[in-house]
Amino acid sequence: MNIEKIEKAHAKLMEFIHNTPLKHSHTFSQMVNCSLYLKYENQQKTGSFKVRGAYNKISTLLETSSPPAVIASSAGNHAQGVAFAASSLGIKSTIVMPKSTPIAKVAATEEYGAEIVLYGDCYDDAYNKAMELQQESGAVFIHPFDDEDVIAGQGTIGLEIFRDLPDVEVVIVPAGGGGLLAGVAYYMKQVNPKVKVIGVQSSGADAIVRSFYNAKYTETEKAITIADGIAVKKPGLLTMSLIQKYVDEIVTISDAEIAAAILLMLERDKQVVEPAGAASLAVVLNNRSDFAGKKVACVLSGGNIDVSFIHKIVEKGLVKRGRQLKLRTVMLDKPGSLEKFASIASKCGANIIMVQHDRTNADLHLNEAILHVIFEVSGPKHGNELIQALEQNGYRVTIE
Repeated sequence: MNIEKIEKAHAKLMEFIHNTPLKHSHTFSQMVNCSLYLKYENQQKTGSFKVRGAYNKISTLLETSSPPAVIASSAGNHAQGVAFAASSLGIKSTIVMPKSTPIAKVAATEEYGAEIVLYGDCYDDAYNKAMELQQESGAVFIHPFDDEDVIAGQGTIGLEIFRDLPDVEVVIVPAGGGGLLAGVAYYMKQVNPKVKVIGVQSSGADAIVRSFYNAKYTETEKAITIADGIAVKKPGLLTMSLIQKYVDEIVTISDAEIAAAILLMLERDKQVVEPAGAASLAVVLNNRSDFAGKKVACVLSGGNIDVSFIHKIVEKGLVKRGRQLKLRTVMLDKPGSLEKFASIASKCGANIIMVQHDRTNADLHLNEAILHVIFEVSGPKHGNELIQALEQNGYRVTIE
């Protein structure tokens, strides 16, 4: 790897991809007490940064040979990047995707001209199947992260951040297999070693975190997270060698914190960002490092999220931010009891959005019922006021 490789990749990509913006966010900067900039790769062609590495790899192959076809494995974003790049360059592509891949990503990949094979429960299962098919067909395998040309393509994001914000002090990058983090970190440290590069993983898929802090390549048995774009059990060997050398810190973030960041992006920035893409912003919002007074750039790595999944994300985000509150209480099972309960909520300005009335629990007296209620409130303070009002009126309330 060398910096010229990344610069060459960028020169090729400028005729093919979108020049995504790096914008200062006044709203988020005020929230986190730093100068926060967002790199909108969710607006990239195919909706993700992955097209950068895929196009650079395939175009580099064509400089020295004429492969009859390419094959790849992906949870979705790399799939779309390879399919789009291959189609644009006149190459046939086959993509192996986990069965759990969001329908929208499968459909989009097919529309870009790829043949789709659904196999396994996660990226690693799909990867093993792709390697089998590659041996049978002779197609060239396009690795999603552990490849120097792919890493160079992803590293062009670092070049663009420096171009648009030369005095950047901290860059936060999502990491699954590590290609994006390795590429950006390598470029940053070549241009300005003082820039702090932070990687972020979901706490449910933290192989890179374990490898980084153990100083030993580590795999995980499971990769369970809503951030399917970074749900990887086995990081790359090449990517880990670069990450160990050039990344300063790697942190984890929970699914609930990611969901809250997605919701905040929808509400305050009017942007759709997928879970993996929102992980970098979640790091800042939840103070996972020292950002006070610094110029910080977050890479929003993608925006490919299944529309049918958004409502689940929104609900998780509302709960995390204290905008939804689920309570349980026992009341007398007689006419007027529910009306009394609802009137207290109404006086507090809380909106009831779901009620479940349970008379069958074995622990109840014959004249009692359990009430499960979901309230819409303005925030944690409002929720606490509601609970206090209910308790003052004799209800024993449990948060669920």
